[in-house]
Amino acid sequence: MLNEQEKARYHRQILLDEIGEEGQKRLKRAKVLVAGVGGLGCATSVYLASAGVGWMQIVDCDRVSLSDLNRQVLYSNKDIGKAKVDLAKARLESLNPEVHIEAVDEKISEGGVFKLAAGCDAIVDGMDNLPARYLLNRAAICCNIPLFHGAVHGFEGKVTTVIPGRTPCLNCLYRDTVPATEIPVIGTTPAVIGCIQANEVVKYIVGAGELLTNRILIYDGLSSRFREVSVARDTDCSECSKLFKRKGSRN
Repeated sequence: MLNEQEKARYHRQILLDEIGEEGQKRLKRAKVLVAGVGGLGCATSVYLASAGVGWMQIVDCDRVSLSDLNRQVLYSNKDIGKAKVDLAKARLESLNPEVHIEAVDEKISEGGVFKLAAGCDAIVDGMDNLPARYLLNRAAICCNIPLFHGAVHGFEGKVTTVIPGRTPCLNCLYRDTVPATEIPVIGTTPAVIGCIQANEVVKYIVGAGELLTNRILIYDGLSSRFREVSVARDTDCSECSKLFKRKGSRN
């Protein structure tokens, strides 16, 4: 049930035919894992909290540094050296006290990722490295949880939604290893991409619209253009091919 304060807070989105009170109740019941509260995770978590996602688990092991502040809008100068998850939890709960935030100060690891994903309805990929993304991908496939992937570089970003057993997984899309180097980025890029990820999560939870499945949406901030690339799964993928076979999929 929605209380009167929640009805008032979410009034403008409850007016949407695609959401309504029933959709808002679904958002309230939803549990979302936000992996990483850097540039992408800050933007995504702010808009999921604002939309009324009832429970979020935010996971990150980093401390705030000065170079984060061009894009990680949950933090400020006085936060340098402090744990990101603790700060993010406080800011998100201040933004919307109706939302429960669980802060987990740890690295995404092979040993812990399945425990983090257990019981969640969605996984948001806010990571900045492929090894961690692959772990989220594996947990999504094994636990049958949608994965909402975003990535940024400079003025460019991309987004796709992975539905285990129905779409290509990240392992189908990325094969090369990427050196662990600092990624150049303007703050507006993760803001754009993180908002799209949040929009995908909301659409999935309420069952509205068309998800970014079997396609990657690419944003070019320099030309102010979006374009799409269709993608297909790798039938020999070491991560998701067995799941397709179990489900009898012929995609």
